Amino acid sequence: MERTAARLAAVAAAITVAVSLSVSLNGCTKAPEKGSETARNPDDFVARINKEMAELADEANAAGWVQSTYINVDTQLLNAKSGERYLAYFNKTVEESKVFNAGAASRDSARALHLLKLGVSAPAPNDAGKRKELTQLTTRMEAMYGEGKYCPEGAAGDSESCRNLDELSETLAKSRNYAELSAAWAGWHTVSRPMRKDYERFVTLANEGAQTLGFKDLGAMWRSNCDMAPEAFEQEAARLYGQVKPLYDGLHCYARGKLAKKYGEEKVPAGKPIPAHLFGNMWAQQWNKIYSDILEPYKGVANLNVDRALEQQKYDPKRMAQSAEQFYTSLGFPKLPETFWERSMLTRPRDREVVCHASAWHMDGNEDVRIKQCIVPAEEDLSVIYHEMGHVYYFLAYKDLPYLFQSSAHDGFHEAIGDTVVLSMTPGYLHTINLVGSVKPSKEAVINQQMKMAADKIAFLPFGKLIDEWRWKVFDGTIQPADYNKTWWELRTRYQGIAPPVERTEADFDPGAKYHIPGNTPYTRYFLAFILQFQFHRALCEASGHTGPLHECSIYGNQEAGKRFWEMLQAGQSRPWPETLEKLTGKREMDASAIIDYFAPLMGWLEEQNQGQACGWEPVASQEAATAPDKT
Repeated sequence: MERTAARLAAVAAAITVAVSLSVSLNGCTKAPEKGSETARNPDDFVARINKEMAELADEANAAGWVQSTYINVDTQLLNAKSGERYLAYFNKTVEESKVFNAGAASRDSARALHLLKLGVSAPAPNDAGKRKELTQLTTRMEAMYGEGKYCPEGAAGDSESCRNLDELSETLAKSRNYAELSAAWAGWHTVSRPMRKDYERFVTLANEGAQTLGFKDLGAMWRSNCDMAPEAFEQEAARLYGQVKPLYDGLHCYARGKLAKKYGEEKVPAGKPIPAHLFGNMWAQQWNKIYSDILEPYKGVANLNVDRALEQQKYDPKRMAQSAEQFYTSLGFPKLPETFWERSMLTRPRDREVVCHASAWHMDGNEDVRIKQCIVPAEEDLSVIYHEMGHVYYFLAYKDLPYLFQSSAHDGFHEAIGDTVVLSMTPGYLHTINLVGSVKPSKEAVINQQMKMAADKIAFLPFGKLIDEWRWKVFDGTIQPADYNKTWWELRTRYQGIAPPVERTEADFDPGAKYHIPGNTPYTRYFLAFILQFQFHRALCEASGHTGPLHECSIYGNQEAGKRFWEMLQAGQSRPWPETLEKLTGKREMDASAIIDYFAPLMGWLEEQNQGQACGWEPVASQEAATAPDKT
């Protein structure tokens, strides 16, 4: 299960083209004639397109929702056609906007004109044939991923032997047999091989589309959505990662030692990258699945068995979602509309293929909000539904803004909201809602709790940064198709300190084994979200009057904190993000120091534990297996 799952249709400014801003060709109008009121007045033009986009919201989002919740050739066709119509409208409207001088517009209209160009994550070339091809490519790649199954050799015609991502992920989470883990990892990574040619063509077409909008390439366009120059944004991401890298390095060193004890130093050698399939997660992006039996520092101390409580108390998916709603309403947020409960998909259907990645959807720019998640009664899924609910409440907070401002201050804000709330799911909060007993604080209990959280959040940070770093280099031509897989593994080794468990070649397309690549969802938002959530948490805890250690704070039930939170959410994307950030934190700069504050106990403990260890890692040949193939 992936905590930072794709949020299709959650953030209107950065969604897959086929599910993107909610408009259709019916909204197309002629370019404003010279001398017309619209041509003379950019404010009138912005008002018109806001109205058209809002009125035409239903079709594209409905098509995207149906394709994600009912995958077949018909829904793929309908979604592709809807995306094609939107891109025709988008290209035409952007072309119309070029006649306006932003300096002659009001402040809000000038911002709207800028945001208009950033309204899709993959703009199409201004050519009907290429536009159609692009929508077909994106729809096909997403469907390949959603339908993907690994069928072992000799299983042809035996569908019972084929396994989807959920089933293979279960093996990675629960098995501790090295060869079995390797087979599951390698099996899923066969699913993405057929995407490679489609992805190459997608890059060409999406770059051409970005260039028609005045951007150097698609990556430069994505980085322009953060109210700073693309180059400055790259530097900002590097600065933030530099603040937290020492904590990741300490966690990596500790984890390698524990994994070496489990699997043997011949498979997990000191000073080398760790085999990628040993972390309990298909992408080694979060390590919480190996916490209890491998990473836990003090066995059985403050073991909060939320899974058992959920099972014993007969929590079903709806009750888990209601628990999340109750947290937000305790802050003074409104109750969810009844349509949320009627229209959301909270369980995996048995009769059809769906995209199970958790996502929140804003269907109509108003109160039709939904969540798509295949919930099971487990602690991780409980955290995910609390996270997804953050998107939903962001939607509801900014629903009264003009359409082009109905998004987050920047992409990272949207992802950070729910995770900020998850930080308040402390042992004390879980005790309050009767999911754990009373917890006696001790140094050992604190270290266990922080290790468990670090296995989720700190382990993610390098992965969160590298995905778009790879794509930026693909989009600007630094990485050529002949080196897609080679450079992918170079970055994964450089940042995560991992290596593939089996040999990789350019016949593979391992980037495509992660949803956000075929789904074309920008990923730096998740990295920024993991930084911002701690910065938000610290500010909200200060607003609530909390005076103890940051990791002990829960804002549950504190309406003063909720008021500050809601005021920030209501701003949407109407102002540059530093202004919106300042509303809550009092600062105009993103700051990862709150992570160091939060994990101060664990960071000190790791320094003690890692003394005398061969920390760090030497790079291995980029696509070679981390260890010799297991023969057992």
